[in-house]
Order: sequence, then structure tokens, then C-alpha cells
Amino acid sequence: MKPVLLAGETFQVTSFASKGYEVSASARFSNGGLRWIEALTRHGFDVTQIGGERCESEFPTTKEQLSEYAAVVLSDVGALSLLYTPETRKGRRSVNRLELLRQWVLEGGSLMMAGGYCSFQGIDGLALFHDTAVDDALPVKIYAGPDGLEAPEGLDPRITEPDHPILRGITTPIPYLLGMNRVAERPQDGSTTLVHCDRRGEGLPLLAVRDFGKGRSLAWMSDIGPHWLSTEFMEWDGYDVLMANMVRWLVRQI
Repeated sequence: MKPVLLAGETFQVTSFASKGYEVSASARFSNGGLRWIEALTRHGFDVTQIGGERCESEFPTTKEQLSEYAAVVLSDVGALSLLYTPETRKGRRSVNRLELLRQWVLEGGSLMMAGGYCSFQGIDGLALFHDTAVDDALPVKIYAGPDGLEAPEGLDPRITEPDHPILRGITTPIPYLLGMNRVAERPQDGSTTLVHCDRRGEGLPLLAVRDFGKGRSLAWMSDIGPHWLSTEFMEWDGYDVLMANMVRWLVRQI
């Protein structure tokens, strides 16, 4: 089977420490996708990761390149990281990779977006996927403003479509979350929300799916790793099955 492409989930942090006149700097690199990659690998998938800092130069620019993958997963990587290309930097016309993804899914591809500070519209509104071609292809509508929701008190997922193949073999209750992206449902476009989180009397979509043209799309509105996924969720025996089932559904294995 073709590998799954995970785009995003990497970040670098630079820190400065001041002790009087003496100032020192340090930097570290983190990969938030390791637990997810481990889960997919345990269930027989090969995963290729292109970190956000590499998307400009390495993310596919043709449908033929996209079709080398069974599915594409965008996770914590903003629209600009995909829209910028080496040609753009030189002031030349180039491919719009968001339009490319939409057309690829219409023709049979499989696309997933997972949540995070730089997913959907983003914690500060900087992810910028609202009103793009990727927004058109997803099973949810992305709001125009900042959509990140921090919930230190915890959000409890509620399964609303227990018979869907993605949720087979999932033990309930699903452990609590510490945050998610707020989006709107789009049932008029053939989308189905499988899991909600209740907050202040409102059911927020957490997991939604859609048949889009000949392809499929899926949206998971929380992290695939910490910190929005609680320690309890990360250690839950259903984590591997749930994450693998999302991809299995996308590639029509279930």
C-alpha cells in the first residue's frame, strides 16, 4: 500500500535567558506527530512526514505527486506554508497547492485535517484556511476568525454516530480533551459529524467525514498529540485504533 503523507506537526522554539548583562540563547526542535506515527505504524501503515518548515520546498506540486500517497494529512501547518513555493519567492507564477488538493480529492484522493494552533483558521487566526479550496473540500466550515478553544476544565467527547466504521472497536467513553478548533457543521453538503464535544449547551463538532466527488475528506478538530490531547487520551487503549480507523476510512479499507 502507498504511504500516508503527514504534513506539519514540527516546530522550533528559541529562548533567551537574561542574567544581568549576560544573555544566552537556546533552541530546540519538537515533533508533535511521533505518537500518531507510532499508532499508524502499529496498524500497518507507512508514514512519510514533511515538517511545516519543509512544506514550501517539499510538499507535492502536482496531482501525480499527490497520488504517490494513499492519503494526505494536514496537521498544525498553516495555509501559507503550502501556498508559498520556491517560485513564489522569486516573484514567479506557481501552483496553488490548496486548489491542487481540492481537485485531487474530487478525482479520488483522500484528505484529512487535524486540529492545532495552526490548523483550520488557527488559535490567532493565522492558519488562514477559511475560504480556501481546502475549506471547500472539508466536511466542516472554517470560521473567518480565530478558532482555537482552550479548555483546561476538559471537554468530554460524545459519540453521535456509533455505527460508523471509524468508531467500531472504540471503547467509550472517549477520554477528555484540553482544547480544539471551533468549526461549523455542513450537513447540506453530505457531511456527517460522528463525535461532538458539549460546551455551554453547544455541541461542537470533533470528528466529521465527507464524500467529496470521487474522494473522501475527514476533519478531526483536536490535536493528534499533546497538549490538546490529555495524558489520559494519549495513554488510552483506543487511541491507536481510532487514529488508524480514520485513515482506514479515508482509503476505503473500512
